[in-house]
Amino acid sequence: MFGGIIRTRVLKAILAIFLAGSLAACAADGNMGREDLSQPGPLPDYLIGPGDVLQIFVWRNPELSTTIPVRPDGRISVPLIEDLEATRKTPTMLARDIENILKQYIQDPVVTVIVQSFVGPYQQQVRVIGEAARPQALPYRENMTVLDVMIAVGGLTQFAAGNRAVINRKTRDGETNVRVNLDRLIKDGDVGANVRMLPGDILIVPQSWF
Repeated sequence: MFGGIIRTRVLKAILAIFLAGSLAACAADGNMGREDLSQPGPLPDYLIGPGDVLQIFVWRNPELSTTIPVRPDGRISVPLIEDLEATRKTPTMLARDIENILKQYIQDPVVTVIVQSFVGPYQQQVRVIGEAARPQALPYRENMTVLDVMIAVGGLTQFAAGNRAVINRKTRDGETNVRVNLDRLIKDGDVGANVRMLPGDILIVPQSWF
C-alpha cells in the first residue's frame, strides 16, 4: 500500500517537471522572431542632415550669429565661412569646427549650434514602405513608436496585412526583422502591440493575400 502511494507521488513529480519544461519551451518558441523593445539601448547622438535648420550663436559676436538651413549638398555658409560641411556631425562637433575657423578672425570664439528644425541624415530616418496610406521617410524623434509612425503616414490601406508587418532593423551583428501586429494596434486598440522605433528602422507593410 505504502509502496503504491510513493510510486504515485514520484510519477506526479516527474509529470510536473515535464510540464514545466514543455511550457518553457513553448514560451520560448512563441517569442521567436520578436524583440522586447520596451527598454531599447542608448540612442545614437543626433547627426545633422540636409534640410535641418540650425541656429548658430557666437558669444559676444551677434553679427556672426545666424539661423540657416543646411543645403542639399550638406554644407552651410555663415559670416566669415563660405562653405562648411555640416552633415554627419553632431551639433557639438559642428560648433567646434566653426570655432576653429573663427580663431583666424576673433580671439577665443565660443560657438553654440542648436538644431531648430529636424530632418536628420538619411541613415537615421524612419522609412515606411508597402501598404501604408502615405509611404514616406520620417525624421526620427526620441521615444518614437510604431503608433506615432502610423499616425504620420495616415494609417493602413484596405489591402494591408497589418499583422504581418515587420520592422527591418540594422544592428551591430547585421540585420534583424521584428514582427509588428498593426491590426491589433490600430483596429483593436491593443497598446501592447505598440513598439518603439529606432533611427534607421524600415517598417514594411505587406499586402493581404485576400
